[in-house]
Amino acid sequence: RSPNEILVSTLLPEQEIVSQALSDKAGYAVKIADNVRANRRRLVERAVINAKEALLRKRMEGASRADLLEQLRELAGLKTPVRRVETYDNSHIQGAHAVGAMIVATPEGFDKKSYRKFNISWDTFTPGDDFGMMREVLTRRFKRGLEEKNLPDIILIDGGAIQLKVALEVLKELNVSDVVAIGVAKGEDRNAGKETLHFADKPPLNLEFDNPLLHYIQRLRDEAHRFVISTHRIKRRNDTLVSALDAIGGIGAKRKKALLQHFGSVKAIKAVNVEEIAKVEGISPTLAQRIFDVLK
Repeated sequence: RSPNEILVSTLLPEQEIVSQALSDKAGYAVKIADNVRANRRRLVERAVINAKEALLRKRMEGASRADLLEQLRELAGLKTPVRRVETYDNSHIQGAHAVGAMIVATPEGFDKKSYRKFNISWDTFTPGDDFGMMREVLTRRFKRGLEEKNLPDIILIDGGAIQLKVALEVLKELNVSDVVAIGVAKGEDRNAGKETLHFADKPPLNLEFDNPLLHYIQRLRDEAHRFVISTHRIKRRNDTLVSALDAIGGIGAKRKKALLQHFGSVKAIKAVNVEEIAKVEGISPTLAQRIFDVLK
């Protein structure tokens, strides 16, 4: 719904035409006022101050990111500016509900629309094999990246020398030569500020705890960890709900498939009523009630 009145700090170009267009779209009068007094003027003045402060913060953040990415470029030994950094993390509970995640950072900040999750099956390696998980995640990511010609400049791997070795092997196997991989090992007693950075072609490095670049790398790692944990929780919940379907008498593979094809996910089934569930082919009203009760 459009407001009845819009306060602006200065006269807009063709303000009357803009006001009329908004009024026509809203179906009622929308007034644009540029010369207000008393309390409304103070509101406008405060809005202008807030806008200027927000713009200043945005510019400062942008400059800070540019400087940090330049430091990261130097650390990685790249000759060209860093446009894309990917950070990877994995999560599972004793091998169950395994999922990998990738977050993306650019000079503009976190590019959340480019985040990716990787559901992991244990068909090709031992459940709980963190190195196997990392290999699968990176292989899938870079095979697709090569096809789409969309590769990062730097990848940060959550882990030490062994995790980095796995990453380097994947890059070599896929003939990816222009991506720098860095392992970020947690510090002593897993303390933030004592991380060790591992490289392919030089000794491990510990940045000073007050180094802004270390804080930036920690922020990337923490964002990857946040994303993989939230993704893992969703997968665990969905897997649990699917298991709940398996436990319902009268729900075999065929009916479970019909339910999931009709609704798209167990979460969607959980959100509907008994009548909607009963519309699925092969699901009787009695069975629909049983499904509804179990999922609720």
